[in-house]
Amino acid sequence: MSYLDPRAGQSPGHDTAAAPAYQNPAWHADEQEPDKMTEEPQAKRGPGKRRAGRGDNKGKSRAGRNLPAAIAVGLSLGLVVLASLLIWPPALLGVVVVAAAVGVWETARAVAVTGAKPPLIPLIAGTALMTGLAWYEGTDALTVGLAVTIGAAALWRLADGFQALRRDFTAITLIAIYVPFLLSFAAMLVAPEDDGTWRVLATVVAVVLSDTGGYAAGVFLGKHPMAPRISPKKSWEGFAGSITASAIGSGALLYFLMDVPVHYGLMFGAVISIVAVLGDLAESMLKRDLGIKDMSNLLPGHGGLMDRLDSILFAVPTAYLLFAIIAPN
Repeated sequence: MSYLDPRAGQSPGHDTAAAPAYQNPAWHADEQEPDKMTEEPQAKRGPGKRRAGRGDNKGKSRAGRNLPAAIAVGLSLGLVVLASLLIWPPALLGVVVVAAAVGVWETARAVAVTGAKPPLIPLIAGTALMTGLAWYEGTDALTVGLAVTIGAAALWRLADGFQALRRDFTAITLIAIYVPFLLSFAAMLVAPEDDGTWRVLATVVAVVLSDTGGYAAGVFLGKHPMAPRISPKKSWEGFAGSITASAIGSGALLYFLMDVPVHYGLMFGAVISIVAVLGDLAESMLKRDLGIKDMSNLLPGHGGLMDRLDSILFAVPTAYLLFAIIAPN
């Protein structure tokens, strides 16, 4: 069953995302593009064709991505976040708004394959509203901002008729909650003046360690699939590597940066790793349901920005709750 019903009625809309050109590929985000040669009788290839075939995979990792490009893009994104934190922490608000706005655009573009046309203008305006309310007023105001965003987008779409609203309301709600609402918790993480920078840094590092540990363990030790129907390349060995790397790294980082007891740091890293993996699986499930490989092709070696934010989206609100327990203001 699809999350979004493609059979819903259609109506015109001038402010919505266009359907991506890569609709309905037959492979999943975590899989390599299927080799068409397996579907047709293979012609006998000469030496030149063999060399050309090997060249097509140059720079590709065992996971099927362009590893040098992925590393360069990942480092660039990390430097942007790090610079905003170290130079002027409130600048992170701008980073969050831009990242969430791009995420809204990518997700709206992705769900367009179902025929849904969520309106971008109120959703992006609501992104800025939710981030600002989270920074200045906290969780209650953030929840109000979410309701206002969904209501404004629904009224915007209602102008095209009730059928258009019924078709797009699920997509509107999904996008508003999944991207700007969850990411706005980063504004509340950085808000404390004494250690807000370290809270955000510890959360990002925990996710990075989880991804890195899971990748290394999965590539070299992975044998038992974790969720083959959702993300075929994820393994239980990789999951164990994710938790181990994130727990150990967070235990040390939180102890030296915030004087948090080691056992709390270990717990923090393990929980963040678990929700980061769940976030990754959630987006993989969404992309599989939509029949797309990546949310966009914006970032070389990664796909779209949402393909990098998937783990962060679940980790940020979880980190906010954990810090309220282990390091209350």
